[in-house]
Amino acid sequence: MESKQDRIRLPDAARAALRRLPSALEALRATLKVYALRPDSPESMATVLEHQARRIPGHDCVVFEGQRWNYRDFNAWANRIAHVLRAEGVHRGDTVGLLFHNGPALLACVAAVAKLGAVAGLLNPHQRGEVLAHSLGLIQPRRIVVGDACLDALASACEPPKDEPWLWAGDGPTPAGLFSLPEACAQAGTGNPALTAPVRAGDAFCFVFTSGTTGLPKASVMTHLRWLRSGYGMGQAAMGLRADDVFYCPLPFHHNNALTVCWSAVLTTGATLAMARQFSASGFWRDIRASGATAFVYIGELCRYLLNQPPDPRDRDHRVRVVIGNGLRPEIWDAFQQRFGIRDICEFYGSSEGNLVFINAFGLPRTAGFTPLPYAIVAFDAEREQPLRDARGFMRRVEPGEAGLLITEVNALHPFDGYTDAGSTDAKLLHDVFRRGDRWINSGDLVRDQGFRHIAFVDRVGDTFRWKGENVATTEVERVLGAIDGVAQASVYGVTVPHADGRAGMAAIRMRPGQAFDGRALARQLCRALPAYAVPLFLRTVQAQDTTTTFKLRKVELKRQGFDPAASAEPVYVLRDRERGFEALTPALFRRIQAGALRL
Repeated sequence: MESKQDRIRLPDAARAALRRLPSALEALRATLKVYALRPDSPESMATVLEHQARRIPGHDCVVFEGQRWNYRDFNAWANRIAHVLRAEGVHRGDTVGLLFHNGPALLACVAAVAKLGAVAGLLNPHQRGEVLAHSLGLIQPRRIVVGDACLDALASACEPPKDEPWLWAGDGPTPAGLFSLPEACAQAGTGNPALTAPVRAGDAFCFVFTSGTTGLPKASVMTHLRWLRSGYGMGQAAMGLRADDVFYCPLPFHHNNALTVCWSAVLTTGATLAMARQFSASGFWRDIRASGATAFVYIGELCRYLLNQPPDPRDRDHRVRVVIGNGLRPEIWDAFQQRFGIRDICEFYGSSEGNLVFINAFGLPRTAGFTPLPYAIVAFDAEREQPLRDARGFMRRVEPGEAGLLITEVNALHPFDGYTDAGSTDAKLLHDVFRRGDRWINSGDLVRDQGFRHIAFVDRVGDTFRWKGENVATTEVERVLGAIDGVAQASVYGVTVPHADGRAGMAAIRMRPGQAFDGRALARQLCRALPAYAVPLFLRTVQAQDTTTTFKLRKVELKRQGFDPAASAEPVYVLRDRERGFEALTPALFRRIQAGALRL
């Protein structure tokens, strides 16, 4: 199901390189900074902020809901918090848990923790009870700072220690039993802490929790080194940000796309961050215009939500010239770029715990981009969910145009920071891949080699399933479903069918408002666009699809329900005859399938 447009060929690369020539010198300088950084470099997130506070003190650093903080004042705010935290017993290497919704106070606390050489634990404010308790257990915070509207969540997970109370950083009155951080800051000094100087790039900067669609969260380690490389490589080299840019971010700052991609790009370039409390599809472009944004960060589903909004004559009435993010599906790429008049889309591929990033630095369409760093794409057995090894026990690289498992090499220049849990870290490593003794990170992602060191994301391992002897990538089926008129959103997964080998395709779809579900028409379009083995045999229509805070679809419950019509109040359909199309799956039909009397 590969499109010819997915391949990157020499003329494509040449044209893209020529287009970037005017900014090539700045990009080269930024790239050299990336390569010059070493784990022992005396540079950190805190030193970057302090540098900009000296260089451009009066320039806007953060804009939030009509309020502005310049670099001098924002740095002074972070210094006050740092001095208070130090007085409250926080030392270098300690973890400080930060439980906040979006707001400048969160970033000031992150900077303060970095200034002490401590580690910021970015807790998810949407977690509750056992899940949040699990997250706290992974990072073992020395102190916890809690922001507005987050106290109930924290109280559901643990009891406040009597000797070291939680630190309150909200705007309102300090709740009983908590330490008031704003009151203490009013009495604290504004000078840069001396403890910042010993911090090195290779030191841990923060813990970021994975936002995957299954299981309990994991805490991945983000070093200053990786954060800085993101700022110089993605913010400067790829996006070409300057100090006069305004970078709009509607994503939650307890995740990497906001905290690392966006915040590092802003601070390393001296640009301005326009922070939103949360994403709003209806208010997005209004906020863009009001802030004067020239760039924004996205998640793929965010772009789909924007496209689903009614057309507006002001769709191109903005200053945005470049956007960066991941997960922009190929089927909506061109429509999104053309409708909103966005010049450059810097799609990237990376993970919180990985050691490399692909980025579309040349502005090519429908690609996750390029990387100069060491990686390989190896042949993969989707049924066993294992990379293939030859008779000698080594793996095989795929050919250009083929899909396979993405792996990245671990070495002194590109270490693997991993997770707080050693077992989870070890589970991500592959040994003896191409030679005895080498180590590679298993990304858990299937990608396609597009040529010229570019890749396209295909699917997560575990989401790809096998049916009729063929591998089915859920993203490919979702791409086709998403391009069908009337379908607003689709999630595809494999379900076990008794008396059949492999897993059959099933899709949960949400129709656009005012659009009726037509099972025959939908089946006809799917059969035209997909190979027979990839056409979903079951459909469930849903009113809304559950997503994570970064808009990743949660498939766990959908997979658990399977195609049992009694497992959910929402209707389920089956494709047993392609001419008749999708028809309602009745309890009687379900029993026949379960008994093997009806083969699909």
